Amino acid sequence: MPLDAEPEDARSIVIERLIAAPRELVFKAFTTAEHLAHWWGPTGFSITTAAFEFKVGGVWRFVMHGPDGRDYQNRLVFEAIEAPARIVSRHGGDGDDALEFASHETRITLDADGDKTRLTWCLVFVSIAERDRIAREYGAVEGGQQTVGRLADYVAELG
Repeated sequence: MPLDAEPEDARSIVIERLIAAPRELVFKAFTTAEHLAHWWGPTGFSITTAAFEFKVGGVWRFVMHGPDGRDYQNRLVFEAIEAPARIVSRHGGDGDDALEFASHETRITLDADGDKTRLTWCLVFVSIAERDRIAREYGAVEGGQQTVGRLADYVAELG
C-alpha cells in the first residue's frame, strides 16, 4: 500500500490550545533561536541551536537535551511562513541517529480569537504505523501538549 493511501487524519497528531496572548506575540515566539530556547520541547528538556534561518527553505538544526541526559539531534526545514498565521516545516533527525526520528510535516496555525490565539499544531507522518511508533516511543502526544503549555507560559511572561 502506498504511504499516502492512508488517510491524513489517521497519520496525524493534532494538538489544539487557546493561548492567552495575541497571535502576533505567539508567532514571534517561533521566529528566533533565542525565543525557542525558552520553551521548545517537553517539560524538563532544553535545546541548543547550531543553525537557525527563519525563512522559507531555511534550516533549524538543534539538539534537544532530555532530563535523562540523552541528546536528540534534530533538523527542521521551513517550507512555508505566513506571518502571523502559519508555519509549515519538514522535520527529521540530523547526524548519525537521523534514522531514529520520523520525518514528518509540522503545520502550525495561529488564529486570532479576540485578544487570544487559537493554536493548532499538526504533525503529519508518512504512515499510521510511524505516527503510532513516535507516539509510543517518544511520548509525542504528551510531549507536544507540554511543549504547547511551555509556549503559553512563555508568551504570558513576554506579554
